[in-house]
Amino acid sequence: MRLRHATVAAAISVAASGSYLALRSPSFSVNDRGGATAFEELRRKISDPSAVVPPRAAQVSTLAGSTATNPLDVLVIGGGATGSGVALDAVSRGLRVGLVEREDFASGTSSRSTKLIHGGVRYLEKAVFNLDYGQLKLVFHALNERKQLIANAPHLCHALPCMTPCFSKFEVVYYWAGLKFYDLVAGKQLLHLSRYYSAKESSELFPTLAKKGKDRTLKGTIVYYDGQMNDSRVNVAIACSAALAGAAVLNYAEVVSFLKEDGSGRIIGARIRNNLTGDEFDTYAKVIVNAAGPFCDAVRNLADKDVKPIICPSSGVHIVLPDYYSPEGMGLIVPKTKDGRVVFMLPWLGRTVAGTTDSETPITMLPEPHENEIQFILDAISDYLNVKVRRTDVLSAWSGIRPLAIDPTAKNTESISRDHVVCEEFPGLVTITGGKWTTYRGMAQDAVDAAIKAGKLKPNNDSLTADLRLVGGEGWENSQFTVLSQQYLRNKMSHGKIVPGEMDSVAARHLSHAYGTLAHRVATIAQNENLGKRLAHGYPYLEAEVAYCAREEYCESAVDFLARRCRLAFLDTDAAFKALPRVVQILATEHKWDKLRQGQEVEKANRFLQTFKALNNAQFHDGKHN
Repeated sequence: MRLRHATVAAAISVAASGSYLALRSPSFSVNDRGGATAFEELRRKISDPSAVVPPRAAQVSTLAGSTATNPLDVLVIGGGATGSGVALDAVSRGLRVGLVEREDFASGTSSRSTKLIHGGVRYLEKAVFNLDYGQLKLVFHALNERKQLIANAPHLCHALPCMTPCFSKFEVVYYWAGLKFYDLVAGKQLLHLSRYYSAKESSELFPTLAKKGKDRTLKGTIVYYDGQMNDSRVNVAIACSAALAGAAVLNYAEVVSFLKEDGSGRIIGARIRNNLTGDEFDTYAKVIVNAAGPFCDAVRNLADKDVKPIICPSSGVHIVLPDYYSPEGMGLIVPKTKDGRVVFMLPWLGRTVAGTTDSETPITMLPEPHENEIQFILDAISDYLNVKVRRTDVLSAWSGIRPLAIDPTAKNTESISRDHVVCEEFPGLVTITGGKWTTYRGMAQDAVDAAIKAGKLKPNNDSLTADLRLVGGEGWENSQFTVLSQQYLRNKMSHGKIVPGEMDSVAARHLSHAYGTLAHRVATIAQNENLGKRLAHGYPYLEAEVAYCAREEYCESAVDFLARRCRLAFLDTDAAFKALPRVVQILATEHKWDKLRQGQEVEKANRFLQTFKALNNAQFHDGKHN
């Protein structure tokens, strides 16, 4: 034990002295390489209150208009957080950029995260006990990116206190010391200081936390801070910011093959299918960046069908419970469950989200949670709560696939780092995989650096994304919702008549946090087009949001809206089913769908929602349920 403590002390001493400064990458100054003027111009494009994203047809025209003699600089494959981040980073440097995504932005991993923006307490623990410099560097980088992400999308991200229960004096000392070290490593990027709370104080802060459990008594808790986000809406904001900055971003556009240069075999473009129309076209680019997440190996197979995989797919299962399971503004982190995994329970968008860590999984388009995983989460959190945990309380359950970078010596995914990999295995194709949501911006910057080198590109300036507010974030304040409440009405149609209604603070606050400084556009639609009715009872989502997202956020399907523009599918599957017909009706008006297309949309959305294993969709095979 003394040797173990001595090792920890030595590691802390090393990290707190020289390593801290050495591992922190210097911030880019917008004064470098003409960056000041470029940064102001970029910020103006994204924050211009009258700016709108180019229509889909214009984006198709730009991509299809590239030629072998006049190619794009960069073509990005994948519209998740990393791919969208690559597009924004590249266009911020003055490069000509295109992005294609075969489904919707954030349709995969990026909408199915834990919703946490974190440095990685577990990775810090491993770095200390294993004296692992790589893990320590990852934590430093993630903590820096954590603060920047919260600052760049303040309407969608915020600091969240997380409570860690302690059931012995040793645990109190151990977690207190570890989380103080977490504070120390954060340095200037610290959100708030961690602190200890007694058992009594903890019960006041988290009323459903059990004071007594199986042969144990709560001795207190340590509360530390990480960040939380509305993940898919951050992803959509990144993609829309890239579009406003000049990138041609296109969802529902799939790469079906690569174009190669005669003789050299260098990849110089891609054959792309518009999945909404079936039309195909060629797009030429000096470099292609593969940021397809769990599907990056499928993209690599287009270059070489015999290429060995470089990712290890890992599944994270999450469930959503009613709000009474956790207090507003306080999460619960259980560092070690009975099988060694971490379980969390966090307040999110008025509900409680709980989840496990990683487990191996096959790659599928629509991953589904297994009932035993759902039950594991319920059993795990019930050990720490004083309320009855019921399967009937599960409002929604989903599984997400994370593309972890493979370590050939690892025996299981628990020992795989979330550090990212950037490589150019084939001339003209740069692949980026691994990493995690929190570090998407830094990953994108590394990928663009590699693309510039691979294609011998000539950017106008260095990356400008470190301090760049995403669309809706520039000038946003937490009190903005009051203006919406005071200045707008929620008019709605009822039996052919217009019924005026007030823009209540719940709806106004939701619009402010979902759309930032652009919330007034949604409120205007609600007022002037009589689309102020709520889509689902008990939720603040308005009909006007469907119309706005179709016009301003490339929302092309009912699933796009229910799952990724608003989060109803993730919060309450039954409510999403009930809202579906009206969502399809509004989208049909916006996109001029015929009856056949409307029926297809309902069928597609039903299949999608059935993969979210709420009680009505649960598949029991244990003989204990009817």
